Amino acid sequence: MRRRAALAGLLLLTGCASGPSLETQGEVTEAPGDSKHLTIGSAGFTESDLLATMYGLLLNEAGYKTSMLTVANRELYEPALESGQIDVVAEYAATFADWLNAKTNGADAPAVGSPDLKATMTALRKLAAPRGLTVLDPGRAVDQNAFAVTGAYARQHDLKTLSDLGRSGLEVRLAAGDECVQRPYCEPGLRKTYGIDVTGVDPKGVGTTQAKRAVQNGQDQMVLTTTTDATLDEFGLVLLADDKHLQNADYIVPVVNRSRAGSKGVTGALDRLNDVLTTADLASMNQQVDSWRRLPEDVGRTYLEDKGLLK
Repeated sequence: MRRRAALAGLLLLTGCASGPSLETQGEVTEAPGDSKHLTIGSAGFTESDLLATMYGLLLNEAGYKTSMLTVANRELYEPALESGQIDVVAEYAATFADWLNAKTNGADAPAVGSPDLKATMTALRKLAAPRGLTVLDPGRAVDQNAFAVTGAYARQHDLKTLSDLGRSGLEVRLAAGDECVQRPYCEPGLRKTYGIDVTGVDPKGVGTTQAKRAVQNGQDQMVLTTTTDATLDEFGLVLLADDKHLQNADYIVPVVNRSRAGSKGVTGALDRLNDVLTTADLASMNQQVDSWRRLPEDVGRTYLEDKGLLK
C-alpha cells in the first residue's frame, strides 16, 4: 500500500462531490461502485492508522490499488468521504451516528447512539445513506469509554465489574475530563446505573498519563480511559467491566463511499478483518505502536499474516 501524507489544502467544498446533492438527499440514487483505485482515510492517531493500514492491505490482497490520506478530524474527513476524495474510513458506530445526527438535525437533536448496537446501527445507516455512504457490518472490536483501577485495589476489594464497585460502598475519586460531571456515561451514569459513590472528579483528562499516575499513586481511585488503552499495564491498572452497559456501542465499522467503494468486493475484503479482530487484539496492536515504537504498517501486516488473511 502506498502511503500518502495529509493534504493541507484538501478541497472539501468544491462542486466535484460524487455523493447525493441536497436536492436528492434522502434517496439512494447511486449504484454501488467498484473503483479499483481507493483512498483509505486515517484520522491520524495510532488506532486509526492501524485500521487504515489493515484495510489497505486487505483491499490490495483483493486486487485493489490503495493509498492512505491522513485527515486529522471528522469535520474534514467526513465531507471528503461524501465527495469521494476518501473512499473508506474506520469509524465508531455510536459516535459517528451522533455526529451525523447533529450534522443533519442540529446540535440539540436527541442522541441516537446508545448501548444498543442494533438500534445504533439502524440509526447510523439511516443517516449515512442519504449522504452516499454505506456503513458495513460491525465486527467484534469496540473502542468505548471504560474505567480502570489499580490491580492492587481490585484485588483488595474483590472488584471485577463496575457493579462490584457500586456494591462495595467505597468512596471513589475519579480522574477524568472536566466534562465528566455532566456526561451521562460518566459521573451521573456511574451514580445512577451502578450506585458508585463518586466523591469528586479530578480533571486530568481522559486516559492521560497524568490521570493514570493519579490513580497509580492513590490520589484518585479510578480513571476514565478506553477499552483499547495500550498502556494500562505500565501503570498497574485493570479495567472494570461495564456489566450493565452504561457506555454507547462504539463498535468499529468500516464506512465507504457507495458510488466508489460500495461493491461486494470491497465489503468482502473488509469483512475478513471483522471476522477476527477483537478489542484485545486492537489494544495489543496499539501497545506495540505506542509503547514498543513499532510502525503501524509492520504491526498491521504481522497481525493479518498471523490470522491467515494475507498470503
